[in-house]
Amino acid sequence: MSESTSPPKGPRGPQGGRGGDGSPGARDPRGEADATPGAAKPGGTKAYRAKSAAGQPGEGKSVYRAAPRAGDRPGGAPPRRAEGDAGKPVVARPAPPPLLPGAQPRAIAARVLDAVLHRGRSLKAELAAALPTLPDPRDRALVEAMCFAVLRQPLRYEAALEAWMPRALSRRDGELRALLYAGLAQLDPLQLPAHAALAATVEATRALGRKHQAGLVNALLRRAQRDGLPATDPRHSHWPSWLRGLLRKQWPDHFDAILANSAIAPPMWLRVNAARVGREDYRAQLAQAGIPSIAPAAPVEALRLQEAVPVSTLPGFAEGLVSIQDLSAQLVADALSPAPGARVLDACAAPGGKSAHLLERDGALRLTALDIDAQRLQRVRGGLIRQGFADRVELLAADAAELDAWWDGRPFDAVLLDAPCSATGIVRRQPDVVLHRRVSDIPALTVLQARLLDALWHTVAPGGVLVYATCSILQEENEAQVRAFLARTPDARSEALDARYGHDREVGRQRLPGEDDGDGFFYARLRRSPPDSAARPG
Repeated sequence: MSESTSPPKGPRGPQGGRGGDGSPGARDPRGEADATPGAAKPGGTKAYRAKSAAGQPGEGKSVYRAAPRAGDRPGGAPPRRAEGDAGKPVVARPAPPPLLPGAQPRAIAARVLDAVLHRGRSLKAELAAALPTLPDPRDRALVEAMCFAVLRQPLRYEAALEAWMPRALSRRDGELRALLYAGLAQLDPLQLPAHAALAATVEATRALGRKHQAGLVNALLRRAQRDGLPATDPRHSHWPSWLRGLLRKQWPDHFDAILANSAIAPPMWLRVNAARVGREDYRAQLAQAGIPSIAPAAPVEALRLQEAVPVSTLPGFAEGLVSIQDLSAQLVADALSPAPGARVLDACAAPGGKSAHLLERDGALRLTALDIDAQRLQRVRGGLIRQGFADRVELLAADAAELDAWWDGRPFDAVLLDAPCSATGIVRRQPDVVLHRRVSDIPALTVLQARLLDALWHTVAPGGVLVYATCSILQEENEAQVRAFLARTPDARSEALDARYGHDREVGRQRLPGEDDGDGFFYARLRRSPPDSAARPG
């Protein structure tokens, strides 16, 4: 969902999953960070600009290991003395000079992009393997910034190479193509200092074992610096044709805006912990730290930064005064609005931002946070510890639809189902999702969503509320899903939500990417009729 840096809300075991939680310090694709203090905010600008001016995880060794230094030998043994046929010493070749600063992060970005673009790998998984090889947080921020910038508009860089190169690169040149994309992205949109960006990117050819192609890289990047990238149609998108067709059919008046807004970096949204500090007081702390912000009318805890910054620079982040969460994701707490002291279930809780938000608002809330992924649930625990809420929530690892495995039979006053979905509303946060999404994914996800809705409805107390939310913008997963549920559930009825939740869909509201600078998000509020009430769907 939109709590951000999956498939986002794509398959996560039987319950579907929202990937893109990224490596430590990375933003969740739905706009929520689980970063530790000092981690650089993915996609932020200050850290990597300062620095620039100066394989898949699991089995086997990482392809992202740092380049060896000249003269290194296994086990630290000294270099051997070479001898000729006659036993005479042979003059050893001089050791290659060390890489220029900044070359290694660019080489790593090229490997990540090659894996994602050409071998169908997950950006989240590749970054998780690559980033730990870089000790400097500015280098990690730079790698993430380049990867996200390229994957938001890969066809733009492809068009530039097609226009400028007389002969297309071969399939064997995937790393080179990815390095060129990263180089172009540094100039536009990242706008890094051109001299440093070009020099380090050309040097990265040596780190990739492609020194013979350094001249080509230099020539193409200098042309981009001189002439700028060729103009392209903004509708020339890397979204698959079947998905563009759905969007054009379902959102004809908003189609161009959806594609355009999904291709730009999202702003950095904060959620102030109202239990600890007022929004205006925290905004003053930001101003004192030189971080300007904007306060929207709603939600009342939200602040938007004028420029993204590393989380380590946010006053009181380590102490839980503030969290990273997109505007649209913060509105879920308003949609649920449980009564004080209510018994509440967050049914697909990871990464935990919505659970924390509810706890911040009500010190008497009785919350159960459930997620199918035990490892992700530990991340929820870590966030709650940072905010001082670890002893106020029951954490359960289970499939939400398998009630016998976790539910004790006591009903909940309010249930939040932040359902697994196609993540089409947060492509700007997880740009590789549309590279991997298939036509067959949507029917599979709608079956999963219906299964969760039907099961969790049994846990709602008579008179209680269930909020169904997704970070999708597809009708099949949103209003059509809710209509079908209401048609087969006599004791369920839809309650109206106001205009802050987006476009009226009669059985819910839909926000589209970029509206009010927020992510794409769907909300539906469903009330369970008391036993003596006449049940009427709709």
